[in-house]
Amino acid sequence: MARNEEKAQSMLNRFITLKAEEKKKPKERRPYLASECRDLAEADRWRQQIMREIGRKVAEIQNEGLGEHRLRDLNDEINKLIREKSHWERRIVELGGPNYAKHSAKMTDLEGNIIDVPNPSGRGPGYRYFGAAKKLPGVRELFEKPPELRKRRTRYDIYKRIDASYYGYRDEEDGILEKVEGPAEEEMRVRAVEEWKRMEAIRKEARKGAQEVVSVGVGIGAEVLFEEEEDVETNSEAKVNWIT
Repeated sequence: MARNEEKAQSMLNRFITLKAEEKKKPKERRPYLASECRDLAEADRWRQQIMREIGRKVAEIQNEGLGEHRLRDLNDEINKLIREKSHWERRIVELGGPNYAKHSAKMTDLEGNIIDVPNPSGRGPGYRYFGAAKKLPGVRELFEKPPELRKRRTRYDIYKRIDASYYGYRDEEDGILEKVEGPAEEEMRVRAVEEWKRMEAIRKEARKGAQEVVSVGVGIGAEVLFEEEEDVETNSEAKVNWIT
């Protein structure tokens, strides 16, 4: 008896389940093309559905134990959903809705730095890597920054940045230099005047001493010349007396 009751109960449960499914609306399928949607609310709902699918797959791709092939497949599926999401976002804007693309998340490297990944087609985001897919062979190298080569500046580059300020022609335009140099200039002028006066006094003393030396020398020279003239006269007189 118990077995028959269990069968009847299970059949009743299946009957109730089938009736409930019949009452439900048929499951809608997301349109293949976003342009086929004419309702803004429907377009927003499909975008939200894609966002949920992306969230589930991004959470799944964080597992590094899935294997390389599964990680690559998941990453491809996520990028496909992202492209589809961008189509729906453009359609939402066309229908008069908000522009979700302005606030879209950026791609980051292993250190959390934002990376701009341009798309050659110019439509939508470029190919991105998520979770453990960033550590796959051949992918890690894409996130490594090449060493920066310091380019040696040429003479043209050096002189290109030189202007009048470099030579000090604009130092007095702000008035600060004049305020600082004013007292210093006055002090230097006073010291220069004092030094000039001191040197002038020394030169006067030197000229005075030179004049005294010259006067003494002239007196001695006159005496010597007078003595020589007397000797010449004496000799001439002696010659005259000898001749006579």
